[in-house]
Amino acid sequence: MAILEVEHIQKKFGGVQVLKDIGFSMEKGQTLSIIGSSGSGKTTLLRCLNFLERPDTGMIRVNGETLFDAGNPDTTTESEIRRKRLHFGLVFQSFNLFPQYTALQNVMLAGQLLAKEASDYKARRKEINLAIEAHAKELLNQMGLGDRMGNYPHQLSGGQCQRVAIARALALTPDILCFDEPTSALDPELTGEVLRVIRELADKETTMIIVTHEMAFARDVADSVIFMDDGYIVEQGTPGEVIENPKEERTRQFLSRYTQG
Repeated sequence: MAILEVEHIQKKFGGVQVLKDIGFSMEKGQTLSIIGSSGSGKTTLLRCLNFLERPDTGMIRVNGETLFDAGNPDTTTESEIRRKRLHFGLVFQSFNLFPQYTALQNVMLAGQLLAKEASDYKARRKEINLAIEAHAKELLNQMGLGDRMGNYPHQLSGGQCQRVAIARALALTPDILCFDEPTSALDPELTGEVLRVIRELADKETTMIIVTHEMAFARDVADSVIFMDDGYIVEQGTPGEVIENPKEERTRQFLSRYTQG
């Protein structure tokens, strides 16, 4: 069974159709890279998958459960959207860490807020918070930030902030981890450390969707690649098919800018 199935997703902002009949599926443990020019709809697609935007039409399923069906109002209520958002973790290109919290507090925050909604939270508050803290520390250690847990975002490099953001996205154990241009806000010398962490996650068969302009990285780390242009999926397949031997002229034009560089 596919871990993620996306069917007929469309999204319009005002009079502009940003996503046009998007559909794809992926298996558990796979890494999918989405490539394309700025404005092609890549980020909007990620935001729709994470329910930061609501598609106008279409369906999203995870592990066989219909999370969103534009034709079924029961799947589009705010309470349902909040619950189903937990299936996805999103790492933003600009980190989006809370500046008033330490690295550890940033990673713990979502779990603490979610725990407070549990009926037994008051009775088990200390136990629950200790478990959330232990998990957050484990994730930060995994990111190579064991000695930076008490630092605030302004005391961290861009690469370290992005690794904190990755730990935060992993903290709620999402089914699918999404990255929106995870290195675009970094200086070139910091890009490698973030890509190394993502590569390690791929080696552990973490299910991931990565929007990226790093073509060599997309080719090396992804199991499948989607090329988007003007809101459409123009081409999809393995990295060898899409990046090395594209069938569509528009894909070849896009990739030629990278091979020439």
